[in-house]
Amino acid sequence: MRLRLILKLFFFCFLLHTSLFAADHPFSIENDSSKTDTPLFVPTKSSWGAVLRSAIVPGWGQFYNESYWKIPVFLGIGGWFTYNYIWNDDKYEENRLGYINSGNIIDKSQRDFYRDQRDEFAIYLGLTYFAMLVDAYVDAELFDFSVTEDDIVKTKQYKLKFKFLF
Repeated sequence: MRLRLILKLFFFCFLLHTSLFAADHPFSIENDSSKTDTPLFVPTKSSWGAVLRSAIVPGWGQFYNESYWKIPVFLGIGGWFTYNYIWNDDKYEENRLGYINSGNIIDKSQRDFYRDQRDEFAIYLGLTYFAMLVDAYVDAELFDFSVTEDDIVKTKQYKLKFKFLF
């Protein structure tokens, strides 16, 4: 069993190594000299750099991508979910201790309600964090994407005129 795990790990590392350094191989397709006539696009922002920044400090990836208006949105939503998580956790602890001390069925149902609410807000907080990471990645990928009409329409435009005679 242990040998199997070691072989799987070795195989995984071998595949990872060959996929990372395949472009440096002299017989690689990417090193074909006939492809030098096409310009190489170099992105301005690093996608995974933005994700890493956002994972370390929430909102840093949005700051890196110059999407400043998204920072208070994500921090506000995350703060709201954190506040509700803490509030429901406090209520859960109160009712848990009340149920332990009194054995009252109402305290038990209140305890279960606040525990469920607390867990839901933990899930919402995790989803908000994940959405922030995805947003940082997508923003960095689309940072250089141009949406001006001059880039889209490069042909001469013709105007049609209609006259209606009654």
